[in-house]
Amino acid sequence: MKIILGSNSPRRKELLSQLGVTFEVRSIDFEEFVNEKLPYRDIPKDIAQQKLRELSATKSADELIICADTLVFMDGRPIGKPSSLGEAMEMLTLLSGKTHEVITAVGITFQDRYLIFDELTTVTFDQLTPQEIAYYINTYAPLDKAGSYGIQEWIGLVGVRSIEGSYTNVMGLPTRSLYRALKDFIQ
Repeated sequence: MKIILGSNSPRRKELLSQLGVTFEVRSIDFEEFVNEKLPYRDIPKDIAQQKLRELSATKSADELIICADTLVFMDGRPIGKPSSLGEAMEMLTLLSGKTHEVITAVGITFQDRYLIFDELTTVTFDQLTPQEIAYYINTYAPLDKAGSYGIQEWIGLVGVRSIEGSYTNVMGLPTRSLYRALKDFIQ
């Protein structure tokens, strides 16, 4: 069995490697459709399914495919990746001093088997000053991250007051759940 990670995320690659999984990365280049008519908890699952369908169209019989999607939600409203540093500033200002949810959905397929699951983590930020937010967005790379932040970076070290749930889920891949799913899937 050959394992394929359908993601360009350096964090997902790193986390899957840390699980001890041997895999190959296969890029997905398509336009994601966010169906905001769905209940918010189902949006990441829908996007992960889109990615899985796109990648599965070209897979061979011996390939197990893993795709994932992570979204940040504030009061049930999706907050994706910012398109500019200004938008990153707005997003982090919105999250500052508040609690939000991070949901990662993971899809796995092998031959005729298919699984999709999600994990929810609650994150609470301290009140961040405009200077702290500006420092973060000018020093790190917020444009490739849902909600404009990486919890493993400086802002997570100084700004996260509490986290309830999986830390790696906030990074983009719920490793404990994925490990258990792969174990069950392969057996």
